[in-house]
Amino acid sequence: MWGGRIKGQIIILATILILSVIAIAAEQKKEVIKPKDALQYVGQVKTVCGKVASTFFAGRSRGRPTFLNLDKPYPNQTFTVVIWGRDRGKFEVPPEVLFMGKEICVTGRITTYRGKPQITVSDPSQITLIEK
Repeated sequence: MWGGRIKGQIIILATILILSVIAIAAEQKKEVIKPKDALQYVGQVKTVCGKVASTFFAGRSRGRPTFLNLDKPYPNQTFTVVIWGRDRGKFEVPPEVLFMGKEICVTGRITTYRGKPQITVSDPSQITLIEK
C-alpha cells in the first residue's frame, strides 16, 4: 500500500523537477533584441536592451505616463518604455530618475505608437539594470 503511494509521489516530484528545468532553460534562451530591431517583433513578447537616452514624466497628461527613450533622445528615440501613472508607485525611485543614462533590458509585448516600437511596463520586474 505505501509502496504505490511513494512511487506516485516520486513520479510527481520528478515531473515537477523536469518541468522546472525546462522552464529555466527556456528563460535562459530568451531572445534579447536591440531597440533598432524591435519593429520586426511587434506583437511578440521579447526582451529589448539599450541605453536610456532621455526620460520624461508627463504628470499633467492623461494617464500620467513616464517615458524611457532608448538609444536616442525624444523625438528621435529608437524605442520607448512606457510606464503609466497607476504603476509608477510600484517603483521605489521615480523611473525617470532611476533609469536615466543607464543600460536596461525590458521584457514585454512589443507594440507601436506613431510608428515607434514600445513596451508598456506594469511591474518593475520587467526592467533590469545592466551593470557594467
